[in-house]
Amino acid sequence: MSHNTWDYAGYLRDRGYRMTPQRQIIMDAICEAQGHTTLAEILRRVQAKAPAVNQATVYRTLHFLHETGLVVKAEINPGEIVYELAGQSPHHHLLCRHCHHEIEIDAESLAVLQQAIQARHGFAIDANHLVLTGLCAYCQHELGG
Repeated sequence: MSHNTWDYAGYLRDRGYRMTPQRQIIMDAICEAQGHTTLAEILRRVQAKAPAVNQATVYRTLHFLHETGLVVKAEINPGEIVYELAGQSPHHHLLCRHCHHEIEIDAESLAVLQQAIQARHGFAIDANHLVLTGLCAYCQHELGG
C-alpha cells in the first residue's frame, strides 16, 4: 500500500497534529517495504536518507503513528514486531507457521467472530490488524495435516 493513496497529513491535521519531516521520512520508509517491516529495517531506510535521525526518534515516531492510527503493528514471530501502513480499512493476515507464506484478508472475514465474542462475553475486540498463524493449504498437504 502506498501512503500517497490517503491524505495522511490531512488525517493528522484533523486531529491537531502536523506531518513533520521526521514523520514523513518514517512514513516513506514504511511505505518502501510494501508490507510488514521491522524497526531495524525502518531505521536503516530512514538513516540512509537522514543520518541524523536516531533510533529513539524512529521508535517514538512509530509509537505516535501507531497511536494515531496511521501505522499498525503486529507480532509475526515471538518477539518480532513488524509495522505496516494502516490504510483506510482494517485488514488481517494469515501466516503459515511452516513456510511463512502470508495471505492478507479483509476485516469482514473476522467480523462475525468479533460480533459473537461481543455478544457472548460483552468484550469489544480492538482488531484492526491481526496476524493469525496456522498452516497454508500447501503445507497441510506436504506435512499430511
